[in-house]
Amino acid sequence: MKFGVIVFPGSNCDDDMIYVLRDVFKKNVEKIWHKETRLSGFNPGDCLFLPGGFSYGDYLRCGAIARFSPIMNDVIRFANEGGLVIGICNGFQILCEAGLLPGQLLVNINEKFICNNVYLNPYTSDSPLTCTLDKSKAYKIPIAHADGRYFADDATLQSLQKNDQILFQYCSENGDVNQASNINGSCLNIAGICNENRNVCGMMPHPERASETELGNSDGKYLFESLFSWINQYSMSIA
Repeated sequence: MKFGVIVFPGSNCDDDMIYVLRDVFKKNVEKIWHKETRLSGFNPGDCLFLPGGFSYGDYLRCGAIARFSPIMNDVIRFANEGGLVIGICNGFQILCEAGLLPGQLLVNINEKFICNNVYLNPYTSDSPLTCTLDKSKAYKIPIAHADGRYFADDATLQSLQKNDQILFQYCSENGDVNQASNINGSCLNIAGICNENRNVCGMMPHPERASETELGNSDGKYLFESLFSWINQYSMSIA
């Protein structure tokens, strides 16, 4: 199996993601330009990443223009056929704009760009990014966004809770999910969600920026290890 990292004009975490997948975890990775129209050689057992950045400068609305890039039609097809799609930061925004994930990302409650380490509490164990995580642990992962406030209407929020689609919530260092730890004002402290089929995931924090001890933070590697475990289980189920 292999991984693909889709690059839009303004992506700035594409090489970070490729480095972590290829050099840290020794995975087969391919960079995909947004003007491609087909995901050549990618099958449902493979995985796509939409990385962080400022696609098209975020001039209209974060992810709103990138959603119409030529490659996105095939990304949507790939996801609808069960392929894994992971959006990080701007990638999360693009997945919401494309309708692959519910809700949207609004400007931070303080109307400022926030670049800082935050703590995340895994809400569910039933997802690619959380299946091996300790739900009693707070994971330190950096954020860097101005439009990361997750918003959805009450019916959508109730559906996310009912279907166990919330991946992470912003929390304190001790794992307490409270308003004080809700750094951008997201509904229900939401930092990441998945779709009902659990093959499309989006999160605002950047695990690829916290996956080596040399960076002073390696909590992000646990999310990647969870993803690889999920993929291995999928591979075994179809073997």
